[in-house]
Amino acid sequence: MLKWLLRTVLALVLAVVAVGIWKRDDISRLIAVNTLFDEENIVGNFSSMPSLFFSTPLPRGTSDVTALTEGIPASLPASAETWITDRTLTSLLALKGGEVVHESYYQGTDADDLRVSWSVAKSFLSSLMGIVIEEGAIASLDDPVKKYAPMLEGSAYDGATIRNVLQMSSGVTFDEDYLDFNSDINKMGRILALGGSMDGFAAGLTETFAPPGEQWKYVSIDTHVLGMVIRGATGQSIPDLMTEKLIGPLGLQADPVYVTDGFGVAFVLGGLNVTTRDYARFAQMIADGGRWNGQQIVPGDWIAASTVPSAKTAPGKIQYGYQWWIPADATTGEFMARGIYGQYIYFDVSRDVVIITTAADRKFREPGVADQNIAVLREIAAAL
Repeated sequence: MLKWLLRTVLALVLAVVAVGIWKRDDISRLIAVNTLFDEENIVGNFSSMPSLFFSTPLPRGTSDVTALTEGIPASLPASAETWITDRTLTSLLALKGGEVVHESYYQGTDADDLRVSWSVAKSFLSSLMGIVIEEGAIASLDDPVKKYAPMLEGSAYDGATIRNVLQMSSGVTFDEDYLDFNSDINKMGRILALGGSMDGFAAGLTETFAPPGEQWKYVSIDTHVLGMVIRGATGQSIPDLMTEKLIGPLGLQADPVYVTDGFGVAFVLGGLNVTTRDYARFAQMIADGGRWNGQQIVPGDWIAASTVPSAKTAPGKIQYGYQWWIPADATTGEFMARGIYGQYIYFDVSRDVVIITTAADRKFREPGVADQNIAVLREIAAAL
C-alpha cells in the first residue's frame, strides 16, 4: 500500500513538472503581466518588454541613421528637477527648432534602451492610418469598421464607423481600471500573456453604453479595432506596414519591437518599444507636418486633422482628436501623445518645441498628476 502511494505521489509530481516545463513560457509571461508594475521591477520591465512577451521586430533596414542635430544645451526650469524625481522619469529629451537641446537618462537606464510606449503607440497607428487612407486602401472614415474587419459583425462594434473608433467614441463598454484584477484591460493582458487572440477578444465584446459617435470615453481596445481595419483594408500586418511606411523612411537608430499576441498580431494599442532618440525622430517628423529627410511620410493634412479636438469630450476637460490628446486649454499647435505611467510626446508648434519623456510613474493616476505633467512640460517648452 505504501509503495503504491509513493508511486502515485511520484507520478503526480512528475506530471506537474512536465506541465510546468511544457507551459514554462506561458507561466513566465503570466507572471510578467501580473508583476509588470511592481515597484522593484517596473523600471527594468519597461525596458525589457520584448523579452517578457511575444514580440516581433520592425527592421529599420539598411539605410543610414538620420542624425539628430545637436543644438546649444538648454537649462531646465527649477520645477523640472523635483518633477523628474517625483514622476520617476527614465528619460527626457527636448528639441527646439529640430535640434536636441536637452537629453538625460535616469533610474539606471540609457540611450540604447528600447522603451515601451504604452498608449503613445496609438499616435503611431494614427499616422499609419493617415498613410493608408491617402493611398486609397480605405475609402472613408465614415465607413463601418466591419466593412474591413468582418469578424466584428454582431459584436459591440457593429454599427461603429472608423471615425467613431479613431475618436474613442465607439460606445463600447470596456473597463480600463489597471488596479482591478478583473477589469477588461487586465483580462486582455492575461490573454496577451497566454498567447490568446486579440482579434477574438475584441470581437467577443458585446456590451455598449452609448450609440456610436454620441459619447467620448477612452477605450483602448478601440485602437486594436483600428489595427484590424488597417489589416483588413491592406491585406498586410501592422509590423510590415509600419516598417515600410514609417520605420524605414525615418532612419531610426534601432529596430523597434512590437509586443504581439500568440498569433503574431501586433499589440497596437500600447506594445511598441522604441529608443528615446527614435521617439524624437518620429516626433520631429510630425512637428514638421509629416516631412522627414525631404520626403512626405505622413500626409500633412492628416496630421492637421488628427491633432485638433474633434471628439465629444466634456467641456473644460482634456480633449481628443484622432488618437492624439489636446490639453483642455491648449494654445494653437499644442497637442501630445501620452501613455500610462508617464510616457509623453509633447508638441508646442508655436515655440517649435518637442519634448519626449519616458517614465515608470506608479502614481500617474493620482489626482493632479496629469495636470502637473502638462504644466511642467509647458514650463520646459517656455524655458528652451
